[in-house]
Amino acid sequence: MAHGRLESNGWQVSSYCAGSGCVEVQRGDEVRVRDAKTTASPVLTFDRDEWRAFVAGVKAGEFDV
Repeated sequence: MAHGRLESNGWQVSSYCAGSGCVEVQRGDEVRVRDAKTTASPVLTFDRDEWRAFVAGVKAGEFDV
């Protein structure tokens, strides 16, 4: 994830966000992800190893269409 603004509640939005299609990430013992458009959206939770594997896949282009 690119560096982005860090909200006071610990949620971070990527600097690549252009207003739509973005997610917020909160890191701690677990990594939590939610839709950036609404704080009431469901939250997905990953352990650190799962998150690292996901980020590595993104960087390697595994999800490019």
